[in-house]
Amino acid sequence: MASPTRNKKAPIIVINPDYPQERLLKKVAEVLEKGGIIAYPTDTFYGIGCDLYNKTAIRLIYQIKKRPLSKPFSFICDSLKELSNYAVVTNYAYKVMRRYLPGPYTFILKGTRLVPKLMLTKRKTVGIRVPDNKICLGIVRMLGRPIISTSAGYNDPYEIREVYGQYLDAIVDGGIIYPEPSSVISLVDDVPEVIRVGKGDVSEFL
Repeated sequence: MASPTRNKKAPIIVINPDYPQERLLKKVAEVLEKGGIIAYPTDTFYGIGCDLYNKTAIRLIYQIKKRPLSKPFSFICDSLKELSNYAVVTNYAYKVMRRYLPGPYTFILKGTRLVPKLMLTKRKTVGIRVPDNKICLGIVRMLGRPIISTSAGYNDPYEIREVYGQYLDAIVDGGIIYPEPSSVISLVDDVPEVIRVGKGDVSEFL
């Protein structure tokens, strides 16, 4: 597959992290609706993402991040209610996630049929987040579908534009965010397992 190349620099859209402007959230959602790729803030890092159902954009993000297709990205839902459309949520899993979400956690669960095969592991599992960040939750809500989440690796939107700007269609500026990965917890088969210790308390699962 050829390397991704685009001849442009992504526009930066400044959104208030405490009171996200609806018209700007809608503007970003429209970029995603058209198949665009964005950088956006979460509660753990600036992410790079696209619409969960845009396979072309997802494959381009794999290329940008030099990531093998065998390692699916996690994705972001705007609520526990939406999350339950894309993952098999048992009573136990629901009670756990209700306590921890929104927050800096990625939960591993069995995926439902609504999840594109490209985003499923060999075990048919998915990694799903509901970050404690009003901007990214607002974008997902406006789009009406989850968005892909992978770290941009930089804490400043202008740095992100220098490195990835030619591949992105918009960069959301929600202030400086110092990257710290989410804690990853598997709840598959109601057996909690800490896959990665990151931001957020995981003592309950150890």
